[in-house]
Amino acid sequence: MADALSVLDLVAVGEGHTTREALRTSARLARLAEARGFQRYWVAEHHSMPGIASSSPAVILAYLAAQTTRIRLGSGGVMLPNHAPLVVAEQFHTLEAMAPGRVDLGLGRAPGTDQSTARALRRTHGPATGDTFPADVAELLGFLDDDFPDGHPYRRVHAVPGPVQGPSGGRPAVWLLGSSGFSAQLAGRLGLPFAFAHHFAGHHTVPALELYRQSFRPSPVLAEPYTVVGVFAFAAETEEQARDQALTGALTTVRFRSGRPGLVPTPEEARSHVFTAYERKILGGWLEHAVHGTPDVVRERLDELRKRTQADELMLASNAHGLQERLTSLSLIADSYGM
Repeated sequence: MADALSVLDLVAVGEGHTTREALRTSARLARLAEARGFQRYWVAEHHSMPGIASSSPAVILAYLAAQTTRIRLGSGGVMLPNHAPLVVAEQFHTLEAMAPGRVDLGLGRAPGTDQSTARALRRTHGPATGDTFPADVAELLGFLDDDFPDGHPYRRVHAVPGPVQGPSGGRPAVWLLGSSGFSAQLAGRLGLPFAFAHHFAGHHTVPALELYRQSFRPSPVLAEPYTVVGVFAFAAETEEQARDQALTGALTTVRFRSGRPGLVPTPEEARSHVFTAYERKILGGWLEHAVHGTPDVVRERLDELRKRTQADELMLASNAHGLQERLTSLSLIADSYGM
């Protein structure tokens, strides 16, 4: 899998489009990714963002499981602090029963939203932090494997579906996701595969991956380190078309970070937007790590990223306005790799 490519889907909802259309596009993208030989198709958890309809990864993955037969499906990720570990174990064991041997459970420690929404999700009044993430991961693994020690308060609590019902042939593959060294180090200590969010933390990618590899300890599920790097990638027939779509995703990010989330703007709106000095700083940081252009240019830059990071897989995100354009982009990238 040295040249593996995968897909990260935010179920983008653009101006003039509906969530229903976005979900149907996700199904078409998943089927296309499967047909063209992409390794896996992940859905990211976000909340209170009008332009991103992926607030319920487990529900969307069940929908995609019914649309596909071979490609691995997973969360990129479930933001674990938002959920009780038992509920996540039950959801993903259910998905594993629907799509045996195809389910990845990627876990993140950030809320995937702003602080107010995070408090609403958790029904708490204090600040939302990932301080309990290592303990939450350990608890989730206990439920997934039905493996709490004697004396543990959850020793007689079982995730159903799950191992308590008897041999089932497997469980979801657990991954840790991150944009800093914290989860990288934890993934290494636990011997789990690690995915890094280069598309919004690109300056930290190489140090985090190095820390993961240095921290790695072989485990029953993984003998050697395994890394995925997430990157915004968009291909079109011309540089101008690709940049137009990239700019719609960039403006979406700018507005969210400025506290004004909305639908993904049209290319026309993105081109005419007058960026403030603060917005230009966000825009520059985002575009610096985004890959867009003609298929040959995109492949060249993806190959350079793979070489620089030594990633086992690249996971391509395309949070852009156009529905058909996203399908075309994935096809053009697959063509450029002879997939």
